[in-house]
Amino acid sequence: MTTDTPYIIRQDDAEVFYEGPELCREYFRNDAMWFGTSTVQPGDTGDVDQGHAGTWEVFFCVSGEGYLDDGSNEYFLEAGDAWAVPPTVPHRIHNRSAAPVVMAWAGGPTLPSEK
Repeated sequence: MTTDTPYIIRQDDAEVFYEGPELCREYFRNDAMWFGTSTVQPGDTGDVDQGHAGTWEVFFCVSGEGYLDDGSNEYFLEAGDAWAVPPTVPHRIHNRSAAPVVMAWAGGPTLPSEK
């Protein structure tokens, strides 16, 4: 959607692009950024995202707690924590708790000075 007016994107209008152990919803995408959420149920692990060439991604733990890994290290996040992922770093979400974890994520192109 192209508009010069703010607008609401309802959960039911977000694009569901992967269902299974990780339910992903993309709410917004344009040339400058993308934004969405991932929900992982207790005991489940999401698929590996191979990372994004030329873009950083940030995960923000909205509710619950979970682990993100980059193939070598694990990072524990609980509600209110964020994790920044450099371009092309593979990553995935693990939920080892008794409640669902919801992670919001956003990404955008790396600026020329950051390359």
